[in-house]
Amino acid sequence: MRRRITPTPAAQNTDVNLATNFTAIAYVAGQNSAQGTNGVVSGSVTATYNGQSYTGNLQYYAVINDVSFNFGSQNADKKLTVSLKGGLLTTKDTDAQPAESVTVTLNKDGVADFAQVKTPIFKAVNPFSTSTVAWCQNNNVVTSANVTVNAGNNNLVNVSQIVAALNGYTAHELTRGNNGQVASDPVTSPITAAAVTDQLKAQNIAVDGAGYFTAPTSLSLKFTATANNSNASAELPVTVSIPNGKVTTVESVSKTIMHNAYYYDKDAKRVGTDKLTRYNSVTVSPKTTTINGKAYYEVVENGKLSGKYINADNIDGTERTLKHNAYVYKTSKKRANKVVLKKGDKVTTYGGTYTFKNGKQYYKIGNNTEKTYVKASNF
Repeated sequence: MRRRITPTPAAQNTDVNLATNFTAIAYVAGQNSAQGTNGVVSGSVTATYNGQSYTGNLQYYAVINDVSFNFGSQNADKKLTVSLKGGLLTTKDTDAQPAESVTVTLNKDGVADFAQVKTPIFKAVNPFSTSTVAWCQNNNVVTSANVTVNAGNNNLVNVSQIVAALNGYTAHELTRGNNGQVASDPVTSPITAAAVTDQLKAQNIAVDGAGYFTAPTSLSLKFTATANNSNASAELPVTVSIPNGKVTTVESVSKTIMHNAYYYDKDAKRVGTDKLTRYNSVTVSPKTTTINGKAYYEVVENGKLSGKYINADNIDGTERTLKHNAYVYKTSKKRANKVVLKKGDKVTTYGGTYTFKNGKQYYKIGNNTEKTYVKASNF
């Protein structure tokens, strides 16, 4: 059973008028597969000022009495610090206040008893809601946003400029009533200076205390709006163009991998198990970096140095001098061509040696995709 309570708005002779809109759902035995459970209360409080509506954030929490945790007899009599953002009580003293961190001593069975557990703040929702959330601009539904802001001196932009540029983008909860009509209620906008700041910092863009940051020529942001009375939500991907921002892309070149290559960090330690396979292209910094006496190329991703390195020998190769005449092979039993490389010739090899089925080691040579190898023993 559902009941909606909508009080009469307050008198219009105040600066800000508040209106409430709450829904209470009572579960009836045999309905909703929820016999014996409590109901749900959800709703909103809306403030109207200068013709603009603002939705208040309602806060709910639950208090659970007499909660025990069994950590096992192997932990008997141990002292533990237990934390919960909300609060915990170890005593039923009516004057005691929940604390987010408490120290308890387990009993002889390894059990910790709490008089009360207070959950963190959460939002109460209607579990049967079919509402959706949509982003709009000028009453038109949109799925993304593209805005432009201009940087000031030293390529500085303030997060408030981005919030202002997105002022026309609003999110609404859409609910279809029994009569088929769709009701549209504004939801709290996630586009705030704090949200922009958090996303910039996550992209390693420093923001000072006044909200200023050195802006690149383009930014990608994303905001998620959540319905007031349900878990429905919608994302708004945002591209922010800053024509006079700082060019942050680094110089790069495309190179061909001539020998399967792993990624390494700045200390020449392998990073993960991913590898680049030969004959594929990779974007790297034009100049090599020497690490532990070896030359490496730093990989460039999305116009920025990635901190991942590839052994330059897998790209540029190493020039070696033949000690013996040598054939060029395609497999351990088949020659690639009729060419005979002469003793004293200089040949570029790529990466480490390959061990063929015959147990002998070969170097990859040649600057194309042909399978051409020379026995390592000839160098």
